[in-house]
Parts: sequence; structure tokens; C-alpha cells
Amino acid sequence: MRQLSAVRDLALFNLPIDSKLRACDLVAISVADVSISGRVRERAIIIQRKTGRPVQFELTDQTREAVAGWIGSRRLGERDYLFPSRVHTKPHLSTRQYGRIVERWVSSIGLDPKRYGTHSMRRTKAAHIYKKTGNLRAVQLLLGHKKLESTVQYLGIEVDDALAISEQVEL
Repeated sequence: MRQLSAVRDLALFNLPIDSKLRACDLVAISVADVSISGRVRERAIIIQRKTGRPVQFELTDQTREAVAGWIGSRRLGERDYLFPSRVHTKPHLSTRQYGRIVERWVSSIGLDPKRYGTHSMRRTKAAHIYKKTGNLRAVQLLLGHKKLESTVQYLGIEVDDALAISEQVEL
């Protein structure tokens, strides 16, 4: 059981970073959302619960391997949820249980679980993409935000950051 949990945890760690999905969308992913004919896709599209809008994301090689390993170890079919619940009355892992899992990971590496949680998983890659490229529009699309202002606020971009980017652009 412990080995199975480790396989699940690797998929549950990699997928939210790649997908940049909210916890409610992540736990509700079905196998068919990320896999076709037994092969994990390089890209997937999910309709977000909060906005009702589609958001597309890539699955890196390491994430595809982790997800494929999890699907294979549990013998999940395309109609199954990717992260099924162990509680028979619930179809998939709850956001609360996902939060507990992330809290356990954070605590195990000596960080404060009050400062890092499921939303940190969503924000990780988006923040790195912004830091590397300065491309707010790309990050907005990847997060599925309707308004650019939401992305600015989400990333915590300050006026100084915006000015620094502006100074790097010469016309």
C-alpha cells in the first residue's frame, strides 16, 4: 500500500505543477482527460469549474511517466477518475484530502504548511514562466484568467516589476 501511495503522490505532485489547475479541477480529472488508448497525452484541456472556460496545459515527460505509472498501478480505465477516493461514497479524492497530502509533503521537508498549500502547486510553474519571460499574457492564458489584472494580482506583480519590464523594451 505504501508503494502505491508513493506512485500516486508522484503523479499528484507533478500534475498540478504542469497543469496549473485549481485543486477542485485537479481532483476531478478523469483518466480520459489526460490519456487516450492507454497513452498519456502531451497536452490536455479541462473546463474549469470556477470560470466554465477551457484551459489547456502540457504534460512534461516526467509527469506523463508519473501519471502513466499511477494509471497502470491502479488499472484505471478511461471512465475512472485519475485520483479516485478510497471512500466509496465519494467518486474522487476530495480537495480537503488533497490539501492534507500537500500539507504532509510541506511539513516533511521542514516548511510551514500555513505558507504553502495546494494553491502553491498551481502558482509554481506560472510564477517561473512569468519570471523567465515577463509574458503576462501567456501566464494569463495558462491560468485561464479572464482579466489580465487578475493575473497581475495573482502573481503579486508590483509597479516596480512592471517598470523593470518596460525598461527592457526598446522601440
